[in-house]
Amino acid sequence: MRRTIKTCIGAAICLGIAALAWPQSGADPLDSLKVCVNTQHLIFENQFVRVLDDAIPPGVAEPRHRHPHGVVVYLTDYTIEQTMDDGTATRSSRKAGTATWAEAVIHRVKNVGATDSHAIRIELKF
Repeated sequence: MRRTIKTCIGAAICLGIAALAWPQSGADPLDSLKVCVNTQHLIFENQFVRVLDDAIPPGVAEPRHRHPHGVVVYLTDYTIEQTMDDGTATRSSRKAGTATWAEAVIHRVKNVGATDSHAIRIELKF
């Protein structure tokens, strides 16, 4: 009897961990494709990655949204301002033809420059 209870508890714990670890992008209210419908578009997805085309006109702001870890490839020169949940804001300029590693983030983004921003974001699925 005790062995059965321990087995059931162990299985429940494993299922709980698996549920937390499994990607929940479809149910995420901060999913950037749901929140930023005017600026972000899906161009490829499989079980390993999701690839987004992100283009923000000058002066336009994206609402609060989430991205997992990934790589961002910059297609144009532009300047953005990112605001984190704690209120800190940083400005950064992007250079066409470069790429960076992007940590997982929840942020707001505004194109504060005079040119369209355009980037391809490759989001990893763990």
